[in-house]
Amino acid sequence: MIVAALHKKLWSSEGEMNLEVEFSLEKGDFLTLYGPSGAGKTSILRMLAGLLNPEAGSIKVDGKTWFDANTKTNLPPQKRKLGFLFQDYALFPNMTVGQNLCFALSKGQNAQIVEELLDIMELRAMTDRKPDLLSGGQKQRVALARALVPQPEILLLDEPLSALDGEMRSRLQDFILEAHQRFNLTTVLVSHDVGEILKMSDTMLVLYEGKILKRSTPADFFSNKAVSGKFQFTGEILDITQQDFIFVISVLIGKNLVKVVADESDIRNLKIGDKVLVASKAFNPMIQKL
Repeated sequence: MIVAALHKKLWSSEGEMNLEVEFSLEKGDFLTLYGPSGAGKTSILRMLAGLLNPEAGSIKVDGKTWFDANTKTNLPPQKRKLGFLFQDYALFPNMTVGQNLCFALSKGQNAQIVEELLDIMELRAMTDRKPDLLSGGQKQRVALARALVPQPEILLLDEPLSALDGEMRSRLQDFILEAHQRFNLTTVLVSHDVGEILKMSDTMLVLYEGKILKRSTPADFFSNKAVSGKFQFTGEILDITQQDFIFVISVLIGKNLVKVVADESDIRNLKIGDKVLVASKAFNPMIQKL
């Protein structure tokens, strides 16, 4: 369990901002920090990682104090059992994929975890390649695998997929979710992508100017209608066609084209190119603009 109370004066493009947040996470949670740029999301990740010190407050993980301003306790980053994945891959260009992963092994750690991660992340065929021979998605898989080599309990993700195209982004989301579940991680993600948040997160904290405005499930926050959990997907409207008294909306969800039947009231505020949530309500498909 993570219990954090973080207080720090920050400077954004708008000037001085006081970050004051308190939150807790149960082991195994997947939390997203959501809000406009400059709200303090990345600063929270950096404080959890020990890369930025709060001016006041504390961080406790499973009863162990990582940081406490009152007692001047401050566990260094290398002693905090976590992995951090940035937008920048930060791979060693002179090392192969296998060497990049092995470099992350702790002293005396069994190297079998490297073999396991090569298979999980589908990197086995690239073991002997250097980063300059890899695509962006492949580099990000290597970076994710390397973050997992020390077998962290907490995984911090700072918009790691923002530079990737839609199809690759979706695949990397699947890899992250598999790692989250397989290694029983507690994961904190910074993301602005609504589809990504809905797909991956259990809970989200909505931040604005250094404060938590709301704690919510993604479905509750992004939807003002009650929908069931039978299915929920996000996609983009490619076409809206009228057929007699109904409308057929073609939505691209990942690589699949899904057609949803709607009436005039459903499509009134929709247009081609809109991002939408396709879900079930009383077992009937419904569509809602995001």
